[in-house]
Amino acid sequence: MPKAIKTYVRVVEAVSRAVGRFTMYLVFAMIGLLLFSSISKTFFLPALWTLEMAQFLMVAYYLLGGGYSMQLDSHVRMDIAYGRWSPRGKAFADSLTAFCLIGYLGLLLWGSLSSTQYALQYGETSYSSWAPYMAPIKIIMVFGIFLMLLQAIATFFKDLAKVRGLSIT
Repeated sequence: MPKAIKTYVRVVEAVSRAVGRFTMYLVFAMIGLLLFSSISKTFFLPALWTLEMAQFLMVAYYLLGGGYSMQLDSHVRMDIAYGRWSPRGKAFADSLTAFCLIGYLGLLLWGSLSSTQYALQYGETSYSSWAPYMAPIKIIMVFGIFLMLLQAIATFFKDLAKVRGLSIT
């Protein structure tokens, strides 16, 4: 494989790993937030913002951790015959389905960019009683989808190398 592709894969995987490991700790923030929400509802006045903020944290957790999940090959896969295939056969199937994934993520990125632009331009807020601005979570959404797209391309290159009997890492 060309040196540029190897460098691309190493850089993207390093970024995905760093973002993914940071993102893992968002679960603790979400747990703390939901604990605060339960305590405030039981003993004090309920806070309006806690459940929606927990949803935002979950969205950030899911989207920012997507590339790292893909890198670790820990995403959900339908395993009817796939588990019995050789590593090269799996890599071949993965390289074919990567086109669908890359196309899907490209469309998702395009839509999220449009949605983020709208949120920034018009100051879009949530319809809840708290009514936070939507731009911050939409920017995180764009960043997470972009990282997943970069990781999907890197994974495609790794699978292509496996099919050819080579190794990138």
